[in-house]
Amino acid sequence: MYSIEDDFELATVCCRPDSLEKMLEQTKFTKTELQILYRNFKNECPTGLVNEETFKLIYSHFFPHGDSSAYAHFLFEAFDKHKNGAVNFEDFVAGLSIILRGTVTDRLCWAFSLYDLNKDGCITKEEMNDIMKSIYDLMGKYTYPCMKDSAPREHVESFFQKMDCNNDGVVTMEEFLESCQKDEAIMESMQMLDHVI
Repeated sequence: MYSIEDDFELATVCCRPDSLEKMLEQTKFTKTELQILYRNFKNECPTGLVNEETFKLIYSHFFPHGDSSAYAHFLFEAFDKHKNGAVNFEDFVAGLSIILRGTVTDRLCWAFSLYDLNKDGCITKEEMNDIMKSIYDLMGKYTYPCMKDSAPREHVESFFQKMDCNNDGVVTMEEFLESCQKDEAIMESMQMLDHVI
């Protein structure tokens, strides 16, 4: 039988991270960086866990002029390694370490897994359209120059022309990695992440 006490008990469960030494081994962050990240994570998520709604709320502060909820959902799914509806500090830092400090291949593999919404090993036009639409929603309606409603679909077509090497209607991990590594603009954007923290 459900009771309000069950909700209270669940809400007060605290999740403590693994040892600092273990996280130093598993990530590419320094001790000081991990301590700062942990302090900020605990400030936003006192229980040590963040659920999807809280994640969306936090993420919305970075994009106040757009609707970040769909993209935040996709990001949350990528960080939620255990698929239990919660992201703990270790999961968050592991993902952040790949995004900010991983090799180019690590970063591209992470991006591929973000875009492969159903996790079947390939990206379909429908999946990419969902991602593109969420990115355009994130930026908001009042961007300059103003974007046409057809922009996400056009972006998807361009993506598939560039990435779908064998023209079978899906982009595999191998096609994605090969195409991205040949694209100077993508490689430059990956290198810009080296200096974020």
